[in-house]
Amino acid sequence: MSKGEDLWTGTDKFHHLILCFTLTLFFSLLVVHTHHHFLRRHSTIIAASFSLLVGVAKEFADHLGYFRSSGASFKDCVADFAGVIIACLLLSLVYIVGNLRKCLAHTKKVRGIGLK
Repeated sequence: MSKGEDLWTGTDKFHHLILCFTLTLFFSLLVVHTHHHFLRRHSTIIAASFSLLVGVAKEFADHLGYFRSSGASFKDCVADFAGVIIACLLLSLVYIVGNLRKCLAHTKKVRGIGLK
């Protein structure tokens, strides 16, 4: 294995995945707290787009030689995309559970059960 090899199991791929996962969650939280309904409704898509944009910009900078790396890597882009997908799945799950809880609370209130 040479120094310049780009392995799927390298720590660099894990860093890409964690960074894009974290950025997607962060951007989503930022967008959800705006006053604009359209932005709040599409917060996951907006956050995913920003995160992927950051990942692509980093790979482009690698290609141009701004960072000390072996250059742009398709595998890094795949790791970025995987981090965004995992974050989007988590955000969707949180959204679904939140809506389910609201629905159940509304049902209990309508039936006169009350909430405790």
